[in-house]
Amino acid sequence: MSVLTSVPPVTTAAAWRGDRLTEKGGWIYELSAEQVNELERLGARFVAEDPDLRTVQAGDFPLDTVRDAVEQWRNEVDFGRGFILVRGLRTYLYSDALSAAIYYILGLYMGDPIRQNEMGDLIDHVYATSDKTMDDPTAKSSKVRDQLVYHSDSSDIVALMCLRPARSGGASCLVSGAEIYNEILRRRPDLAPLLLQPFHWDWRRQDREAPADTYVSPVISMVDGVFSMYAGSLYIVTAQNYPGVPKLTEDQLEVLRLFDEITYEPGMAIEMDFRPGDIQWLSNYAALHARTRFDDWPEPQRRRHLLRLWLSSKTDRPVVPDFGKNGVVLKRSAPRDGSSEHPEARFSVATMSVPRLLS
Repeated sequence: MSVLTSVPPVTTAAAWRGDRLTEKGGWIYELSAEQVNELERLGARFVAEDPDLRTVQAGDFPLDTVRDAVEQWRNEVDFGRGFILVRGLRTYLYSDALSAAIYYILGLYMGDPIRQNEMGDLIDHVYATSDKTMDDPTAKSSKVRDQLVYHSDSSDIVALMCLRPARSGGASCLVSGAEIYNEILRRRPDLAPLLLQPFHWDWRRQDREAPADTYVSPVISMVDGVFSMYAGSLYIVTAQNYPGVPKLTEDQLEVLRLFDEITYEPGMAIEMDFRPGDIQWLSNYAALHARTRFDDWPEPQRRRHLLRLWLSSKTDRPVVPDFGKNGVVLKRSAPRDGSSEHPEARFSVATMSVPRLLS
């Protein structure tokens, strides 16, 4: 494994500008009727058999017509532009349990699901249950309608499936981590290497039940020619509030400020509206994601509702040890450190297709 301490400009497909990518297209995969039929049949069997989400394997629900497509999606996510939007599922005809079952089957082929919180949730929900805004330190990003800043999630791959869109707003926004780095390198080559140094990240703010205040990761990994980025300066800055965390230097603060400035420059990001049935597969190491603020429907059953999976990649993308949250994530088979399952843990697709009413 070849690990670099300085990184040249990234020239692969992972370095893109949103304005040019929007014109070029090619990032939407349309499922065929035959592929949809296969997924609906397998999803119905998944719901009927109701396997334990902790132990069920991809091979238990073999794909035929969709298998080659999944291989294509995985390669695009890990070694191409870093994301793909899959369209064509008829979720308007499905129960939420059937939608979740189809989604989980595809997730098993794209990677291995990981637990998204200390309760053990393998399927989580982006469903607003609170009027809090993100300047409230108790706000949980998946449970509010406020705009979200660009960030990386806690897994190799994050996937979102749209069950129902908002009344207005709520667009998904993606920006290339490699292109942000290229811009930093052009403007401040003296600061760019700082992103390969370890930073403390606020773990407690991401999960109130986290077993420690912080974890440590660099922002950039470059291994065997594969560039990866794990970002979200908010959590680096708020980690400064904990005792024992080394204070950021002026240069570190400056490179984080420049990173955020470039991220929000016109033309950098691509924006997409989710339709019912859309699935967005995204490498957390290739692209950062955000969301515009949205207005929701008043009726609970019509509200914006996305399902979320966090996956460990099956393509063995090379990264430096413990990059991102790799050192602290929870595997799907068992809770942390051999402890007992959380009293509110749920591992049936029928129960996990219903959002928890957390605020």
